[in-house]
Parts: sequence; C-alpha cells; structure tokens
Amino acid sequence: MTRRGLLARLSQMLGGLAIPYIPADASAAASQAADPAWALSDAAWKHRLSPAAYAVLRREGTERPFSSPLNGEKRKGTFHCAGCALPLFSSSAKYDSGTGWPSFWQPLPGALGTKVDFKLIVPRTEYHCRRCGGHQGHVFNDGPRPTGKRYCNNGVALSFKPG
Repeated sequence: MTRRGLLARLSQMLGGLAIPYIPADASAAASQAADPAWALSDAAWKHRLSPAAYAVLRREGTERPFSSPLNGEKRKGTFHCAGCALPLFSSSAKYDSGTGWPSFWQPLPGALGTKVDFKLIVPRTEYHCRRCGGHQGHVFNDGPRPTGKRYCNNGVALSFKPG
C-alpha cells in the first residue's frame, strides 16, 4: 500500500474527527493577515464566515475528507480563498490525490504563506492565504510532476470561480 493510500484509508476511518486548533489568544488567527485591511476581529470573522469555514480558516481546523464538493470540481477556473477571495490556485494545477481533499501541485504566484506546525508531533508545512492569513491546508512532498508537491486544501476554505 502506498503512503497516499494509507493516508486516504486512515482519513476515511477517522472521517468524523475534525480536530480544530484553537490558539490561546482568540485574536491570534486574525493577526496573521499580511494585509492590514484583512486583520479583522474574531467577531467580524465569525459574522463573515460559515461556522465550518470559520473553524478551518481562523482556527486551523480540518474538514472531514470526501466532504467537499470542490474535491470533484473538474471545470476550468480559479480557486479563491473563502475568507477574502484572493485567487490561490488554477484549475490546471488541480489533481485527484485520492486523499479526500482538493489537491493542487502548484499555487498561483505570491498567493500563499507558510509556517511549520507541530500539531501532530511530526513537523508539517502549513500554508495560508497571503492576504487574510486564513488557514488552507498543508503541503507535502508526494505530489505529481513537475513540482512533486501536494497542496492538500480544505474545500470549505475555498470558493471556485469558473472561467
């Protein structure tokens, strides 16, 4: 069994588990915004986003695998941050990773920021929207050519615009 297959199977078995990370300071997620215009208060984000999008974008949660309609989205277009509408990925970089989350092999230039997270003990590279700081997902080194990267995104953190 491949690593990706094992991860997909574990994701299915643990599918009902969504473990959000809640920072000690409730304003910590809002302060990640690179653009001061998007450094909204926690209350403003709660008002702006659905509860599921808030849990992922502002509290670094993870949606259940295979729960997002964007996982099967195959039309041409652009995937945007659900928090601030910044374009993050082109549909031409999307592929089916088999993990249950929308996956991309490359982001749009300048769209993302990264940080290392140790929430599962093993260090992983988390990525977020460059403009509003919203958590999107994690990047792994098991993707397809030409980059070899898999940007594993929470579908609820994205919106899709065909075109």
